[in-house]
Amino acid sequence: MATLHTVNKSPFATGALLSCIAHAKDGDTVLMIEDGVYGASSGTNVSDALTARAGSVTLCVLGPDFAARGLATDRMLDGIKSVDYAGFVELAASNDRTQAWL
Repeated sequence: MATLHTVNKSPFATGALLSCIAHAKDGDTVLMIEDGVYGASSGTNVSDALTARAGSVTLCVLGPDFAARGLATDRMLDGIKSVDYAGFVELAASNDRTQAWL
């Protein structure tokens, strides 16, 4: 039973993203939305934790939120998939449940 985990808080303001990564099970998907997209940037204090889970957990970022914050796609960590709003809906529909990390 796969879970879609959504994280909307910046990893520099809360520990939600790191908690999510630590609790996500193999086969789950983590989608960074709103200010959570900052976690998808390379060269940060959460980069190593995300990279370590990239093989067992699908890592995604909501592309429009990433762009809205002026983040360049070349700064996105390798292994993170950018999705649009339709992709967000598809992720929600294709997973058994959704967990929002606040």
